[in-house]
Amino acid sequence: MVSKSELQDTLKEKYGINKNVSQPLSEAECERLLDLLEREPSALKLVESFSRKNAELGRNNAALGRRRSQAERKLETLSSEYAELEASIQALEASKVSLEKRKKQLEQEKQQLETEVKVLSSQTIELSDKVESLTTENTTLVEANDQLKRDNKALKNIVDAIKLRLARDTNELLKYEDSEIRKALIRLFKWTLG
Repeated sequence: MVSKSELQDTLKEKYGINKNVSQPLSEAECERLLDLLEREPSALKLVESFSRKNAELGRNNAALGRRRSQAERKLETLSSEYAELEASIQALEASKVSLEKRKKQLEQEKQQLETEVKVLSSQTIELSDKVESLTTENTTLVEANDQLKRDNKALKNIVDAIKLRLARDTNELLKYEDSEIRKALIRLFKWTLG
């Protein structure tokens, strides 16, 4: 006994019936179809016509798939395609409506891109202004910091000079005998030196 797969292979080889078409048929239905095609020339012609039409539709589908992928690649070159579409509109009056739709779509995309470019340009200018402002502020802060460092150094030098002078004067006063003056000066000296 012949299997359904073998019957489908026979239908494909002899009559061009695709396995996808014969898949829903049972084994018995495949056998009856083979028998019918061998006995009835009109049924054979009908099947051959369907097979040719199916093959033609398959080629058309493949061609449409190739055309769609080509259109996606052409999207990157909108400006050149736009010029080609202008020329095609004059040559292809039969497909004028679909080509005009494509032209409008490209114009909208161009306007959107121009708007985006304007927005990005204004943002770039704003960022440039902010960078310039921050640079100016940074320069001002660096100058102020440098001035504070110089002032702090000068103040430290003054404080050190006062401490030194105070220590020398206190040391001179401590040479005197009066113990109350000495104690008060020692407290003062300790307090001022921290």
